[in-house]
Amino acid sequence: MKKSIIILSVAALAAAFSMVSCNQNGTSDNGTGAQSDSTAVAKVPYNSQIVFYNIDRISDEYDMAHDLTSALETKVKGIQNEITRRENNLKAEMNSFQQKYEKGLLTRTVAEEQGAKLQKKQSDYQAFAMRKQEEIAEEQAVTMRQIFDAINTYIQKFNDEHHYSMIIATSSAAQGDLLSVPVSAADPALDITDALLKGLNEEYVKSKDKAAPADSTKTK
Repeated sequence: MKKSIIILSVAALAAAFSMVSCNQNGTSDNGTGAQSDSTAVAKVPYNSQIVFYNIDRISDEYDMAHDLTSALETKVKGIQNEITRRENNLKAEMNSFQQKYEKGLLTRTVAEEQGAKLQKKQSDYQAFAMRKQEEIAEEQAVTMRQIFDAINTYIQKFNDEHHYSMIIATSSAAQGDLLSVPVSAADPALDITDALLKGLNEEYVKSKDKAAPADSTKTK
């Protein structure tokens, strides 16, 4: 997925996803003795492995993330184009006024009236640009939360099946690509990135397929 201005913050995502799943329901012998039979009933034994996944690859290869960020990029580009259009129009009006004023083509009264109108337009433009920048920031935040929620929900579902003691997110983009943080070294067999991507993309396809029949019935 191409990088862009709306850009999912890899560092922020890695921090948010780090250690997302911990062993809270498993049983262990910590020297205090075995748990009673009544306590152990209905408890699913956890896999003792601590596994990890690469958040850079998830953000790059998750189809839902690609689709949502592409849609957001298009919307952001449209907003920025409108801001630029209004800015250029305002600059053109101000330059025209300045030239006429310097050439003495305007009476004092007309110059004052037009100057006041231009100041109002400038104030309106600044307020518009600020609102739109806030709108962009809000859209970015909502998009990131949607992607985070989908990934986090799937990881919890994934771990309901595999029962790992802990799942850690790591990022190769941290520290200027010098170190992979927080996992600097690990057995590649503990990397579950491929499995997560496969499951995430399969679920995303299913979610789109569910929406398709409603659209197809309209064409019959």
